[in-house]
Amino acid sequence: MTTIDPRTRVRRLADRAVGDRSVLDAVLADGAVGTLSTVVDGLPWAVPMLYARIGDAILLHGSTGAGALRRVAAGAPACLSVTHLDGIVVADNLFNSSANYRSAVVRGRLTSLEGVDAETALVALSDALIPDRSTEVRASSGKELAATLTLALPIEPGQWTVKARSGPPSAGDRAPGVWAGVVPLRTVAGAPERASWVPDDVPVPASVRALQQG
Repeated sequence: MTTIDPRTRVRRLADRAVGDRSVLDAVLADGAVGTLSTVVDGLPWAVPMLYARIGDAILLHGSTGAGALRRVAAGAPACLSVTHLDGIVVADNLFNSSANYRSAVVRGRLTSLEGVDAETALVALSDALIPDRSTEVRASSGKELAATLTLALPIEPGQWTVKARSGPPSAGDRAPGVWAGVVPLRTVAGAPERASWVPDDVPVPASVRALQQG
């Protein structure tokens, strides 16, 4: 039987809750940075981290020297939150002004990956952020792998929450002559900027071109 965490129940504006796993996957796929949170020595701890969803797990990585991260790797309860701001909702009064957004929170206990599993996960994480980049560069060295803490947060039924809002503002006051509507927001990739030590005759690789175009 699935255990449902009471914290996943949306109480305020419950109509914005989405229970479809495919929507969760889409929210995670459209992002690259989430905030990992836990409690360390009775105090809140949160840090933004790059992530990638692969199957039923969210992959993350960090330095083995990060003490709080080691606590999470040892099984401390944690959650990862991701938010996309899709638009500013401009109503004809301040109270009804809002935002169009998609957000997700995944709760659970992370597991530390070792050996081949860690190396495979790091390649998958890299390729999720920059598709096929791993085919253009050397493999990670043993020293680099040893310095990297590779983590997996399982996505389990009853342990995640998705909320979303879309559409125009509510009618509000219908004040004559007062504009209302939505200002859409989006994140786009700019032109690649060559590092100063890379010669001009080294072409921009396919993975970077695809990242810009995508």
